Amino acid sequence: MRDISLEELLEAGCHFGHQRRKWNPAMSKYIYGERDGVHIFDLAKTKEGLGKACEFISQVAARGGKILFVGTKRQAADFVKNEAIRAGMPFVTVRWMGGLLTNNTNLAGRIRKLADMKAKREAGEFNKYTKKERLLFDREIERLEKFFGGVAGMTGLPEALFVVDTHKEDVAVREGLKMGIPVVGIVDTNADPKVDWVIPANDDAVKSIELIVTAAADAVIEGKNRPAKEVTQPVLQTAGTEGPEKPVKVNKAKKKE
Repeated sequence: MRDISLEELLEAGCHFGHQRRKWNPAMSKYIYGERDGVHIFDLAKTKEGLGKACEFISQVAARGGKILFVGTKRQAADFVKNEAIRAGMPFVTVRWMGGLLTNNTNLAGRIRKLADMKAKREAGEFNKYTKKERLLFDREIERLEKFFGGVAGMTGLPEALFVVDTHKEDVAVREGLKMGIPVVGIVDTNADPKVDWVIPANDDAVKSIELIVTAAADAVIEGKNRPAKEVTQPVLQTAGTEGPEKPVKVNKAKKKE
């Protein structure tokens, strides 16, 4: 698994948090300092948190587990979708549907309906209906595909969640924790670090999101390709991010996008 360097994290702007007035005090241990009223992450802790999270993701994938990628914010959605597809994992990038995890029976019903309607359309069973009725069928398929297409191959609950912006995706995080599903999340300074695997980093800048999501997708692929003798049981515990490395200076970095 490729080791993301402190320089790469700095270049991607992972160190910029939110304005001080928006911070969550529970994030204090991940913050290095403040500049112009904006909190700055300790990138040594970001690096360690990302490394531990990716190792956990890799172990889950190595054991054949499904990791649900969640990222619905505008600057993240398309990239999260593409990386999840590359890794062969389910995804939610349009809108989190309440009860997706806590009401799995409803999810299964929607997925079956989508598969059934697509099969009937491909078999030409809709040809007997009027043009207007066929249009309505197509719109319903499009709607279901939009919201449930990314999880169509998920036959049960995922073994883990990977969440971009745990503050925005709070419902997804709460459902995952309620169902006992380990949650890996990019946690900015305005969020509650209540997830199992904290990646303390900027969850707004495109480059920051892309760097971390790519690392997660690479970890999945690495896990799938891991020899059977190297596969171990994932350790399900909250990841600590304290490390011996010194914080990176940020005086020449660009401000948060």
